[in-house]
Amino acid sequence: QLQLVESGGGLVQPGGSLRLSCVTSGDRLDYYYIGWFRQAPGKEREAVASISSTGGSTNYADSVKGRFTISRDNAKNTVYLRMKSLKPEDTAVYYCAGDFRENMFANLWYVPDEYSYWGQGTQVTVSS
Repeated sequence: QLQLVESGGGLVQPGGSLRLSCVTSGDRLDYYYIGWFRQAPGKEREAVASISSTGGSTNYADSVKGRFTISRDNAKNTVYLRMKSLKPEDTAVYYCAGDFRENMFANLWYVPDEYSYWGQGTQVTVSS
């Protein structure tokens, strides 16, 4: 069992920055592949970024590439999403998700059903 708890969301003006954290427990984090997803009202859930179990490989959606950075600190049981140059269209509930590294196909990193464990989400609102 892996538990994940997101934090760091809030209200920010366009062009601003936020750092989201995903604190895990219940198992050692270095066994897990981690993804960040987001869902806006009336829209489908979409992948944002992912990171391999040791941090050696990352993926990003085209919409956030160059603005968002995913990272992890396995010793602190935490995965981060640094968001810069935020836009109103980034407004959504952001979720972190994970699964055993052995279960993951890297080419399917963006598929929600590939992940077994999910956090509760944290709201990010970008508005003036």
